[in-house]
Parts: sequence; structure tokens; C-alpha cells
Amino acid sequence: MTLGRTIRASVVQTCTQAYSLDDTLQKLEELTRLARDRDGSQLAVFPEAFIGGYPKFSTFGAVVGDRSAEGRDEYLKYHNAAIEVPSTATARIEALSKDTGVFLVVGVIERDGGSLYCTAIFVDPLEGLLGKHRKVLPTASERLIWGQGDGTTLPVFERAFSQSGASDGPKTTAKMSAAICWENYMPLLRSHYYSLGTQLWCAPTVDSRPAWQNSMVHIALEGRCFVLSACQYAQERHFPDTHAVGNAEMRNPDNVMIGGGSVIISPLGTVLAGPLRDREDVLTAELDLDDCVRGKFDLDVVGNYARPDIFKLQVNLDG
Repeated sequence: MTLGRTIRASVVQTCTQAYSLDDTLQKLEELTRLARDRDGSQLAVFPEAFIGGYPKFSTFGAVVGDRSAEGRDEYLKYHNAAIEVPSTATARIEALSKDTGVFLVVGVIERDGGSLYCTAIFVDPLEGLLGKHRKVLPTASERLIWGQGDGTTLPVFERAFSQSGASDGPKTTAKMSAAICWENYMPLLRSHYYSLGTQLWCAPTVDSRPAWQNSMVHIALEGRCFVLSACQYAQERHFPDTHAVGNAEMRNPDNVMIGGGSVIISPLGTVLAGPLRDREDVLTAELDLDDCVRGKFDLDVVGNYARPDIFKLQVNLDG
């Protein structure tokens, strides 16, 4: 293994703490420090909607053609639990990243005026908040509560990670992107990120179905990149007491609302860590960035396995 080409990266399987910002940020800190101190992580990916919460089973009092007053009140509470980007909340995340030296990719519910967005933020230990990616198309009923992202937040960041942990040691340079939950099913979005050379494909999600693992392996193989999928693991105890459930008569704090399945996969489809079920925890793996190049020896979907004479991708990055 070539010196200076590896990094240690984690996916964090956890959940929002009862829509409490302070409690959730405290959990963020504890799990980031666990990833660093126990596993030596330099990069940690947190799930979709980790800050702000994923309102599983909520209807917000909406049916086709009508919205209830109670649903509007529920949206108000959800709106108040979201954060602005940037804000004092993101400043706390920046301070944590700087203190621990861990690069953070965190799923948040972003508040912008009266609207909410499902967003992933990128926080660097040295430069702070680098940018964000907004989910370009919320899935199904999510469209009721989240707005659509656009082409202005489709970044691929290139960062240098210390090989030895010392600031003056050899560096590993990596390109990273984020696709949130079912965005991963969008072929043209994937092609865009592949065209920018992403090597660390961060996939914050709440999709805990076993079938999700198939998609993550496919993306790793297709893009010849490392896939880091962080899913929430949430029980009823992690939601407010008034939160909607599928059957109110079956309320139980141990009921599983979101079942996890976080995983790390190599560019040739090998599962390096996970999938994790049944609990909150951190998964970590050592990633050799040269494996991305080794994989493209026989499959580079934007290079030696592309047909630009037949196919063309056009991306509007202005909005």
C-alpha cells in the first residue's frame, strides 16, 4: 500500500434526539469523538436529516385538496427544529471539527425563510463550513415539507488528509460528494458526480431496507469509488411523545422506526464495514484511494467506458 494514499473514514449510525437541537449536537460531538478516539477516523459521515429530524409516519394533516390546522402546527414545530446554514448551530459543528480534526459530512434539515430543505453540509477542520448540497428531489410525501435543491449545490470537494495524523506528514488527497437517500437512484446525478472525479461517495439516508445495500454496491462498482452510506437507527423513544406512529395503540419506546443498515463499500464492490443493524454505532474502514484508479483500469464510465460520440450530459449549475 502506497504511503500517503490512505485515509480512515467512518459512517455514523445514529438518529436525531427528540428534535432537540442541543441534545442532537451533543450526540454529534460524542460520536465524532468516538470515531476519532476509538477508530482514528479523519472523516465521519452522519445520516440524512440527523439535525432537524426525519418525521417518519407524519402526515402533517394533508390530503389532496386540503390541509388541517393541526398539520400546520406540526409543520411549525418541525420548521422551528431546523437550522439555518450558516448559523450558530453550524458554528458549533465547525468548532467540533476543528477541535477533533475530523472532516464532517452531516445531514441537516435546513431552514431558509419559510421553506425547509434536506441538506448535507461539508465541514473542514481548517476551513470550517465549505458548502452544502440540497436534495434535488425529495421523495414522495417528503415533497410536502421539503423544497427542491438545484444545480447551485452539487459540489465535489477536494481535500487533503494527513496520512500520519501529523499536520506536516504525507497527505492523501480525496474528492468527495454527497447524494442523499433516493437521489442515489438518479442516473444523471451520478454521472455528474462521476464526471467530477468523486472518490468518496457519501450517501446519508434513512432507507433501511435490505435492498438499499444493492444500490450502494452498484454505485461503488459503477463509479469505481468508495461509498459511505450512513443511515439513521431510530426507535420511538428518540421521537417526541406526540410524534405520529403507524398505530397509536401499539406505542412502545422500543419500536424501531428506522432500522439502520449503514455500510462502507470499496470501488470493486467489497463490503469493508457493515451493514450495521439493531443499534447506534460507528463503522470505520481504511480507504486506499489508489483503489479508485485500480478499478478504472477496466471500467471508467466517464472515460474508457464512455461513448461521448453517442451520449452527452448537460448540467445546469446556475439554478
